[in-house]
Amino acid sequence: MQIIDKAVWPRRERFDFFAPMSNPFYALTFPVDVTPLRRRTKAEGLSFYYAMVFAVTKAMEEVEAFHYRIREGQIVLHDRLIPSFTDLKPGGDLFYIVTLEAGDDLADFCRRARAASQAQTEFFPKTAWAEDEQIYFSCLPWFPITGLINERDTNPADSVPRVTWGKYEEEAGKTMLSLSLEVNHSLIDGVHVGQLYQALNRLMAVWGNGNGVR
Repeated sequence: MQIIDKAVWPRRERFDFFAPMSNPFYALTFPVDVTPLRRRTKAEGLSFYYAMVFAVTKAMEEVEAFHYRIREGQIVLHDRLIPSFTDLKPGGDLFYIVTLEAGDDLADFCRRARAASQAQTEFFPKTAWAEDEQIYFSCLPWFPITGLINERDTNPADSVPRVTWGKYEEEAGKTMLSLSLEVNHSLIDGVHVGQLYQALNRLMAVWGNGNGVR
């Protein structure tokens, strides 16, 4: 973790503009072509949900803006991002919050995520990772979504990104998914969301060709 010197930080003026606002957050939803990832998870018997958590985490790791957090009045830059995601036990209707490192192997993460979820008995156990280095994930697989806003305490310093998606849909031979993203505007602008979108699309294409991050 690196503490940022605001005096020489290029983003200082933008941060100072948005940070004092009582609600500096914004949310947006955009479509993602997940055909290659869906194809791979079906072929290898992996959870598409866990694979999406991994994919978005790895895409965020490629965009520096998503590593910034506000901690006790300071701006910090985290070296890593930790996915923390909701999950349902089979046949149940109560969700749990599971947190674990992504690593660099998609299939390995899917296996570890399943094992961690199945073993977990507490709703939201304490973890070894700081809350502000996490990404919050959720999924509503029963229906498509066109927009979503998560619950939160009114805290302008809350800088943890929230990612949610719903049911994927087949369109013209492609598997499309609407992805909802909530971020703090004092740290993340639309251009950074665009960079995330490009990184996610690139990773999808790489995985579709059987290359890159396993």
